[in-house]
Amino acid sequence: MTSSTSSVITLKINGEKYTLPVDHRTTLLDALRERLDLTGTKKGCDQGQCGACTVLLDGRRAVACLQLAVAAENREVTTIEGVADGDGLHPVQQAFLDLDGYQCGYCTPGQICSAIGVIEEHAAGWPSAVTEDVHPEAGPPLLTADEIRERMSGNLCRCGAYVSIVEAVARAAQAKARTDERRTTADAGAKEAAA
Repeated sequence: MTSSTSSVITLKINGEKYTLPVDHRTTLLDALRERLDLTGTKKGCDQGQCGACTVLLDGRRAVACLQLAVAAENREVTTIEGVADGDGLHPVQQAFLDLDGYQCGYCTPGQICSAIGVIEEHAAGWPSAVTEDVHPEAGPPLLTADEIRERMSGNLCRCGAYVSIVEAVARAAQAKARTDERRTTADAGAKEAAA
């Protein structure tokens, strides 16, 4: 008895559904680039070591070259093509642009997707290897340069734009914190007005 080596899968990518037949060995990276023409996600080392293919899988960072496409079925995949809000850049994209967090640009899509994940992980209180207080009472500790470097260490930049990348992630994290604070204040005001 022989088993099938391919399946028809449905992937939800950047809010859209794509149905396609794939060999079970097809990586998510190859499905994105070769089958769906979503070429923003880059193929670097193809071994999970450089981070150029980083995407968000259910909001968490994942290297697409090590993720099988069949395993991504029924999960939300966000690529660099899906992080912007319409015509407006995502705050991480804008920070990279403002602070020259790129040079050749090849690693930039993976850096940006990873940075979005880093900011969310930090805001949720996930510690890193350099986090001193893993149970802070006053919420997550500051996202310091050391924290950013540690958390982004899986994404390599062959051009060496690391200083600007760290600055861009810090700026985007500050922008997110301000937005979250305004949203919390507005929600509290709305509840008070309703009471």
